Amino acid sequence: METIIVAVGSSRGPKVNAVREALAALGPSLRPGALYDVAAVEVPSGVRHTPLSRGDIMAGARHRAEALAGIACERSEPWKFFVGLEGGLDVIHQNGERRVFLENWAYVADQTGFGAFGQSGAVLLPEALARTVVDDGVELAEAIDAFAGARGIRDAQGAWGILTRNLITRQDAFRIAVINAFAPFFNREMYAAGETKHDARFSR
Repeated sequence: METIIVAVGSSRGPKVNAVREALAALGPSLRPGALYDVAAVEVPSGVRHTPLSRGDIMAGARHRAEALAGIACERSEPWKFFVGLEGGLDVIHQNGERRVFLENWAYVADQTGFGAFGQSGAVLLPEALARTVVDDGVELAEAIDAFAGARGIRDAQGAWGILTRNLITRQDAFRIAVINAFAPFFNREMYAAGETKHDARFSR
């Protein structure tokens, strides 16, 4: 039976476990009959500790996946997929008001270099927490601990869990992002069909 090793650019529990859960759900569609193993490797994101834009969050996720691909090439690692995960804030100004949303993004690439993004959805930050992180420059992990009066929240339920009363945890959000990023891999026919229809429509 084939074993597919998926590299993840972090050793933090919520991220690694999110990938494991996602693979348990999507694995049979990705490669029927295969077993999956996860290799957790710490790699840099290339962005600030708490990204403050969607573009930076996406860049951080992609940088992590690309760093894993580079390591695999240098060390001849048998990793089949490379998963970069990044959380951060998307700051939106609308009608004179600022709204700050927490988002988690994943970027998945395979050995051919094909890659895709997936996102978790978003949850609004309370303005007091947003000011601490966005205006004062405090890292979200530190700010959420102070805000909630606890320690180590990042490695537990995360800011997601605090804000949603654990209806959605940090791990849940990353799991959704990973499944969404893998969609073009395990549902290739749908994505290929969409491209064909698109090309046909504009070739008339």
